[in-house]
Amino acid sequence: MHLDGYGLFVEDMGRMIRFYRDVLGFEIKESEDADNVYLLKDGTLFLLYGRKDFEKLTGKRFEYLKGVSAHSEMALYVDTFEEVDKEYKHALDNGATSILEPTTEPWGQRTCFIADPEGNIIEIGSWNKKFGEKDL
Repeated sequence: MHLDGYGLFVEDMGRMIRFYRDVLGFEIKESEDADNVYLLKDGTLFLLYGRKDFEKLTGKRFEYLKGVSAHSEMALYVDTFEEVDKEYKHALDNGATSILEPTTEPWGQRTCFIADPEGNIIEIGSWNKKFGEKDL
C-alpha cells in the first residue's frame, strides 16, 4: 500500500484555496468554486474536499470540530531559521492563527505552529539546513 495523498474536509472552499495557494504556496489548478481540489506541494498530493459533497457521496452526516483542531498536523519545512519567522508572519498577516510563535527548541530545530482559517494545525520548521540535507 502506498500513500497517495492527504485530504481535509472543508467548509469554505474558496477561502481555503486562497490560503493554501496564496499564503502557503501550494499549486492549485481548480477554481475557487470546485467541489474537490487537488493541491501539489513538492510532489505530494494534498486534497481539499467539501464537507457537504463528502456527505452527499457517502449518504451520511458527520460532526465537524469548530475552532482549532489538534487531531493532526501538517509539517512544512524551510531551509533557514529566518524563513521560519518570515513565513510565520506572512501566514498570520493572511488569515492564519498563531498556535506557537517561532521558537528554537533544545533539540536544535526552529519551529512554529499556526492554524489555517478552518483550524487545521500546520507546523513550519527548519534545522537551518537545506531540505535535502536535513536528515543527513
